Amino acid sequence: MRSRTLTLAAVAGAALLATAALPASASGSVTPRSAQEGSVSAADLLAKVTSCSQISNGKYKTDDETSATIPVCGKNGAVFWKADMDIDCDGQVTGKCNGNADPWFQNDTAFHQSDGKPLRAESLPYVVVPSTSSIWKYTSYGIKGGGVVAVIYNNKVEYAVVGDTGPTKIIGEASYATAKALGIDPDPATGGADSGVTYILFKNSQVSPIESHSAAVSLRDSLAKQFLQNN
Repeated sequence: MRSRTLTLAAVAGAALLATAALPASASGSVTPRSAQEGSVSAADLLAKVTSCSQISNGKYKTDDETSATIPVCGKNGAVFWKADMDIDCDGQVTGKCNGNADPWFQNDTAFHQSDGKPLRAESLPYVVVPSTSSIWKYTSYGIKGGGVVAVIYNNKVEYAVVGDTGPTKIIGEASYATAKALGIDPDPATGGADSGVTYILFKNSQVSPIESHSAAVSLRDSLAKQFLQNN
Protein backbone atom coordinates (compact mmCIF):
# COMPACT_ATOMS: atom_id res chain seq x y z
CA MET A 1 0.00 0.00 0.00
CA ARG A 2 1.19 3.48 -0.81
CA SER A 3 0.41 6.95 0.42
CA ARG A 4 -1.57 8.38 -2.48
CA THR A 5 -0.53 12.00 -2.92
CA LEU A 6 -0.16 12.48 -6.69
CA THR A 7 -1.82 15.43 -8.36
CA LEU A 8 -4.91 14.92 -10.48
CA ALA A 9 -2.87 15.63 -13.58
CA ALA A 10 -0.38 12.94 -12.69
CA VAL A 11 -3.13 10.43 -12.04
CA ALA A 12 -4.80 11.25 -15.34
CA GLY A 13 -1.50 10.80 -17.13
CA ALA A 14 -0.99 7.46 -15.44
CA ALA A 15 -4.45 6.35 -16.49
CA LEU A 16 -3.61 7.14 -20.11
CA LEU A 17 -0.38 5.19 -19.83
CA ALA A 18 -2.39 2.21 -18.60
CA THR A 19 -3.51 1.62 -22.17
CA ALA A 20 0.00 0.53 -23.11
CA ALA A 21 -0.08 -3.19 -23.81
CA LEU A 22 2.03 -5.64 -21.84
CA PRO A 23 3.17 -8.96 -23.25
CA ALA A 24 0.54 -11.66 -22.86
CA SER A 25 2.87 -13.57 -20.56
CA ALA A 26 2.73 -10.72 -18.04
CA SER A 27 -0.91 -11.38 -17.25
CA GLY A 28 -1.55 -14.97 -16.28
CA SER A 29 -4.34 -13.97 -13.92
CA VAL A 30 -7.58 -15.60 -12.98
CA THR A 31 -10.62 -13.39 -12.49
CA PRO A 32 -12.19 -14.02 -9.07
CA ARG A 33 -15.83 -14.93 -9.04
CA SER A 34 -18.30 -12.33 -7.90
CA ALA A 35 -19.45 -12.09 -4.30
CA GLN A 36 -21.50 -13.18 -2.47
CA GLU A 37 -19.44 -16.02 -1.10
CA GLY A 38 -20.58 -18.41 1.61
CA SER A 39 -23.85 -19.01 3.39
CA VAL A 40 -23.54 -16.17 5.91
CA SER A 41 -25.16 -13.03 4.56
CA ALA A 42 -23.75 -9.52 4.53
CA ALA A 43 -26.71 -8.42 6.64
CA ASP A 44 -25.98 -10.99 9.34
CA LEU A 45 -22.33 -9.96 9.54
CA LEU A 46 -23.11 -6.25 9.52
CA ALA A 47 -25.63 -6.71 12.33
CA LYS A 48 -22.74 -7.69 14.59
CA VAL A 49 -20.63 -4.62 13.88
CA THR A 50 -23.11 -1.81 14.44
CA SER A 51 -21.19 -0.47 17.42
CA CYS A 52 -17.47 -0.06 18.03
CA SER A 53 -15.40 -1.00 21.05
CA GLN A 54 -12.25 0.84 20.02
CA ILE A 55 -9.01 -1.11 20.43
CA SER A 56 -6.70 1.24 18.56
CA ASN A 57 -4.94 3.98 20.52
CA GLY A 58 -6.04 6.52 17.99
CA LYS A 59 -7.84 6.76 14.66
CA TYR A 60 -6.75 6.44 11.06
CA LYS A 61 -7.13 8.57 7.95
CA THR A 62 -8.56 7.09 4.77
CA ASP A 63 -6.25 9.24 2.63
CA ASP A 64 -3.42 11.71 3.22
CA GLU A 65 -5.68 14.73 2.88
CA THR A 66 -8.47 13.53 5.21
CA SER A 67 -8.75 13.80 8.98
CA ALA A 68 -8.30 10.79 11.25
CA THR A 69 -11.79 9.40 11.88
CA ILE A 70 -11.53 5.59 11.52
CA PRO A 71 -11.01 3.45 14.66
CA VAL A 72 -10.09 -0.22 14.77
CA CYS A 73 -12.81 -1.99 16.73
CA GLY A 74 -12.73 -5.21 18.72
CA LYS A 75 -15.21 -8.10 18.80
CA ASN A 76 -15.04 -11.65 20.12
CA GLY A 77 -12.79 -13.46 17.68
CA ALA A 78 -12.33 -10.57 15.28
CA VAL A 79 -11.40 -6.95 14.70
CA PHE A 80 -13.08 -4.66 12.22
CA TRP A 81 -13.14 -1.23 10.69
CA LYS A 82 -15.40 0.68 8.33
CA ALA A 83 -13.63 2.78 5.73
CA ASP A 84 -13.13 3.41 2.04
CA MET A 85 -11.33 1.16 -0.42
CA ASP A 86 -8.21 2.22 -2.27
CA ILE A 87 -6.91 -0.26 -4.83
CA ASP A 88 -3.68 -2.15 -4.14
CA CYS A 89 -2.11 -3.45 -7.36
CA ASP A 90 1.29 -4.28 -5.86
CA GLY A 91 3.21 -7.53 -6.19
CA GLN A 92 3.62 -9.55 -9.35
CA VAL A 93 3.42 -7.71 -12.66
CA THR A 94 0.27 -8.64 -14.60
CA GLY A 95 -1.83 -7.16 -17.36
CA LYS A 96 -3.84 -5.00 -14.95
CA CYS A 97 -1.24 -4.41 -12.21
CA ASN A 98 2.00 -2.86 -13.42
CA GLY A 99 3.94 0.39 -13.48
CA ASN A 100 1.98 1.73 -16.45
CA ALA A 101 -1.47 1.10 -15.02
CA ASP A 102 -0.65 2.02 -11.42
CA PRO A 103 1.31 5.22 -10.66
CA TRP A 104 2.02 3.88 -7.15
CA PHE A 105 3.02 0.37 -8.24
CA GLN A 106 5.50 -1.58 -6.12
CA ASN A 107 6.72 -5.01 -7.19
CA ASP A 108 6.50 -6.53 -3.72
CA THR A 109 3.98 -7.27 -0.99
CA ALA A 110 4.53 -7.65 2.75
CA PHE A 111 3.55 -11.32 2.63
CA HIS A 112 4.62 -13.79 -0.05
CA GLN A 113 3.31 -16.88 -1.79
CA SER A 114 4.48 -20.33 -0.75
CA ASP A 115 7.08 -20.17 -3.56
CA GLY A 116 8.52 -16.94 -2.18
CA LYS A 117 7.09 -14.68 -4.87
CA PRO A 118 5.02 -11.56 -4.07
CA LEU A 119 1.25 -11.89 -4.17
CA ARG A 120 -0.73 -11.34 -7.37
CA ALA A 121 -3.18 -8.50 -6.74
CA GLU A 122 -5.03 -8.98 -10.01
CA SER A 123 -6.22 -12.47 -9.15
CA LEU A 124 -5.92 -12.83 -5.34
CA PRO A 125 -8.44 -11.12 -3.06
CA TYR A 126 -6.42 -9.63 -0.22
CA VAL A 127 -6.60 -6.75 2.25
CA VAL A 128 -3.98 -4.25 3.38
CA VAL A 129 -3.50 -3.60 7.11
CA PRO A 130 -1.72 -0.55 8.56
CA SER A 131 1.90 -1.16 9.49
CA THR A 132 2.65 -1.36 13.21
CA SER A 133 2.64 2.00 14.97
CA SER A 134 1.64 3.61 18.24
CA ILE A 135 -1.93 3.66 16.91
CA TRP A 136 -2.29 -0.10 16.57
CA LYS A 137 -0.19 -3.25 16.31
CA TYR A 138 -2.15 -5.82 14.32
CA THR A 139 -0.05 -8.79 15.45
CA SER A 140 -1.02 -8.13 19.07
CA TYR A 141 -4.62 -8.99 18.18
CA GLY A 142 -4.07 -12.31 16.42
CA ILE A 143 -3.97 -10.81 12.93
CA LYS A 144 -1.31 -12.28 10.65
CA GLY A 145 -0.39 -12.63 7.01
CA GLY A 146 -2.85 -15.01 5.38
CA GLY A 147 -5.54 -14.32 7.96
CA VAL A 148 -9.12 -14.54 6.67
CA VAL A 149 -11.04 -11.30 6.11
CA ALA A 150 -14.71 -10.78 5.26
CA VAL A 151 -14.99 -7.66 3.08
CA ILE A 152 -18.51 -6.30 2.78
CA TYR A 153 -19.79 -3.70 0.32
CA ASN A 154 -23.24 -2.97 -1.09
CA ASN A 155 -24.71 -6.08 0.58
CA LYS A 156 -22.06 -8.36 -0.93
CA VAL A 157 -19.41 -10.40 0.89
CA GLU A 158 -16.01 -11.34 -0.49
CA TYR A 159 -13.56 -13.44 1.54
CA ALA A 160 -9.96 -12.30 1.28
CA VAL A 161 -6.68 -12.73 3.15
CA VAL A 162 -4.38 -10.29 4.89
CA GLY A 163 -1.84 -9.79 2.11
CA ASP A 164 0.01 -6.51 2.52
CA THR A 165 0.83 -3.74 4.97
CA GLY A 166 0.55 -0.02 4.39
CA PRO A 167 1.24 3.40 5.89
CA THR A 168 1.06 3.74 9.66
CA LYS A 169 -1.66 6.41 9.60
CA ILE A 170 -3.93 5.31 6.72
CA ILE A 171 -6.51 2.52 6.54
CA GLY A 172 -8.85 1.15 3.88
CA GLU A 173 -7.24 -0.69 0.96
CA ALA A 174 -7.64 -4.02 -0.80
CA SER A 175 -6.38 -5.75 -3.91
CA TYR A 176 -7.61 -5.33 -7.47
CA ALA A 177 -9.26 -8.75 -7.25
CA THR A 178 -11.15 -7.89 -4.05
CA ALA A 179 -12.59 -4.73 -5.55
CA LYS A 180 -13.59 -6.41 -8.80
CA ALA A 181 -15.41 -9.22 -6.99
CA LEU A 182 -17.43 -6.66 -4.99
CA GLY A 183 -18.39 -4.62 -8.03
CA ILE A 184 -16.04 -1.75 -7.15
CA ASP A 185 -14.04 -0.15 -9.96
CA PRO A 186 -10.64 -1.88 -9.58
CA ASP A 187 -8.60 0.63 -11.59
CA PRO A 188 -5.60 1.42 -9.36
CA ALA A 189 -5.37 5.01 -10.60
CA THR A 190 -9.00 6.08 -10.69
CA GLY A 191 -11.09 3.35 -9.02
CA GLY A 192 -12.01 2.38 -5.49
CA ALA A 193 -14.87 3.29 -3.18
CA ASP A 194 -15.09 6.50 -1.16
CA SER A 195 -16.88 4.85 1.78
CA GLY A 196 -19.19 2.03 2.82
CA VAL A 197 -16.68 -0.81 3.03
CA THR A 198 -16.55 -3.01 6.15
CA TYR A 199 -13.50 -5.17 6.87
CA ILE A 200 -13.90 -8.00 9.43
CA LEU A 201 -10.59 -9.74 10.21
CA PHE A 202 -10.86 -13.08 11.99
CA LYS A 203 -8.30 -13.53 14.75
CA ASN A 204 -5.83 -16.42 14.74
CA SER A 205 -6.89 -17.60 11.28
CA GLN A 206 -4.44 -18.34 8.51
CA VAL A 207 -4.84 -19.63 4.97
CA SER A 208 -2.21 -22.02 3.68
CA PRO A 209 -0.99 -21.51 1.08
CA ILE A 210 -1.75 -17.79 1.25
CA GLU A 211 -2.22 -17.59 -2.54
CA SER A 212 -5.06 -20.11 -2.56
CA HIS A 213 -8.37 -18.28 -2.64
CA SER A 214 -10.18 -21.60 -2.46
CA ALA A 215 -8.45 -22.27 0.87
CA ALA A 216 -9.78 -18.98 2.24
CA VAL A 217 -13.23 -19.82 0.95
CA SER A 218 -13.10 -23.24 2.63
CA LEU A 219 -12.64 -21.53 6.02
CA ARG A 220 -15.24 -18.85 5.45
CA ASP A 221 -18.42 -20.42 6.81
CA SER A 222 -16.90 -21.88 9.96
CA LEU A 223 -15.24 -18.58 10.87
CA ALA A 224 -18.24 -16.47 9.97
CA LYS A 225 -20.71 -18.72 11.81
CA GLN A 226 -18.49 -18.79 14.87
CA PHE A 227 -18.31 -15.00 14.75
CA LEU A 228 -22.10 -14.75 14.67
CA GLN A 229 -22.45 -17.16 17.57
CA ASN A 230 -19.91 -15.40 19.76
CA ASN A 231 -21.14 -11.84 19.27
